[in-house]
Amino acid sequence: MTRVVVDVMFKPEILDPQGQAIANALPRLGFAGVTGVRQGKRFELELIESSSEAAKDQATRIAETLLANPVIEDFSIRVEE
Repeated sequence: MTRVVVDVMFKPEILDPQGQAIANALPRLGFAGVTGVRQGKRFELELIESSSEAAKDQATRIAETLLANPVIEDFSIRVEE
């Protein structure tokens, strides 16, 4: 069994209203020095694959098909040993 983590984030040019709301709230909560916040999604996939490369390839197809909207989001994939 191979665990693959897929992180999905808005592309840098896309407005992130939830991240902006968090950034605006932080100074009111006593956290200074935070200049920006971006919010994303994390998916952990348990895959039955024979190799890390095969697991990463399958996770890429899953992310492109279902987990991320390629118009407004980027994703990264890493295999956890």
